[in-house]
Amino acid sequence: MRTAFDAAIVGAGPAGSSAAILLSRAGWSVALVEKERFPRRKVCGECIAASNLPLLEALGVGPAFGAAAGPELRRVALLRGNRSVEADLPAAAHERYPWGRALGRETLDTLLLEQARSAGAEVLQPWSVQTLEGEPGDWRCGVRSMESGSTATLRCRVAIDAHGSWEALPSARSHRHRADGAADLLAFKANFRGASLDEGLLPVLSLDGGYGGMVVADGGVTTVACCIRRDRLGACRLASPGMRAGDVIDAFLRRECRGVSVALQAATRDGSWLAAGPLHPGIRVDAGDGSFRIGNAAGEAHPIIGEGMSMAMQSAWLLCSLLLDAGRPGNARADALHRDVGRRYSEAWRRDFGPRLRLAAAFAHTAMHPASAASLLVLARAWPGLLTLGARVAGKTRSVADPAPITSRPTPNETSLENMT
Repeated sequence: MRTAFDAAIVGAGPAGSSAAILLSRAGWSVALVEKERFPRRKVCGECIAASNLPLLEALGVGPAFGAAAGPELRRVALLRGNRSVEADLPAAAHERYPWGRALGRETLDTLLLEQARSAGAEVLQPWSVQTLEGEPGDWRCGVRSMESGSTATLRCRVAIDAHGSWEALPSARSHRHRADGAADLLAFKANFRGASLDEGLLPVLSLDGGYGGMVVADGGVTTVACCIRRDRLGACRLASPGMRAGDVIDAFLRRECRGVSVALQAATRDGSWLAAGPLHPGIRVDAGDGSFRIGNAAGEAHPIIGEGMSMAMQSAWLLCSLLLDAGRPGNARADALHRDVGRRYSEAWRRDFGPRLRLAAAFAHTAMHPASAASLLVLARAWPGLLTLGARVAGKTRSVADPAPITSRPTPNETSLENMT
């Protein structure tokens, strides 16, 4: 088993696999560590904004994505109670990719992981990271097989945290434990077959104490997802003793939003409700522990704007672009490389994604509270273009990453690469 690498990436979701593809293609030796077996369902969203489709093309999964994904998303709706308002989604300027689409994470993540493997990344799956010690230029990553229990220590010069929302690297786990709060947001998601949701429509759900969304993804499957405050869920469960949380959420959504009830009237649920949480929206891009962070490990927006996938893939491209510009990491300049790349990456991340987090937080809190949500709906019905504008500001049409500089970069000669001692 190989144990020495230029980079170790923890987590093989869209962010981690994208980074593994880009670095491996540039001649870096990469270990990609993922604790779950693929394919697997996730609570995370499935909408891929149009701004990301050129990136998927450049990563080599564009044709497979195009063949599998759901219909083009051209309309957006805001649903609350018995009321609704619709508007056009803004089209991206790209000639071939003007509209976003939805694809289940069990399919997308597998496509990207296999592409990373084909690019030369060493995939350790299912393996989990137990320890991460050292410093830039000399990291020691302790990993354990989830099947055999065997362990190994990976040495690498660059450590990249691409974990999802609900787990952190070992160095940060002690900081994630806190008491449950009434305002904590818990996430739920389920798939349905035979639903009557219009193809190409992306409804956003405004709920008392929560928010959510629906979309038609691959295979005609309609995905319904929501985030709900812990105290609101608790009240619903008290009103329905003995019911499982997923069934309580199902009934809550149908009761609170006529659009959900109508769409699911003749539908059959495909599998169980998935649950996760609580969410931890906020910026963590420069936590100060020496590793680079991408995807939700770098920062998490309220999923009401559906930009989690965009931030995952585009943050990977931002970081890899800076790492490749700086050159292959050597021990003599590891600290300087890390400080320079880290500073520039953090500045770019905050500039490009910070506004999305603030917009998502404002929209989420407005949608969850009855008075502000009612005012929002009145305003949107008077000016439907507000929804179109909001989607544009949220980043649906513009990528902060340009694939051309990376994809046009020549592959270095393997014989010139430094050996790790």
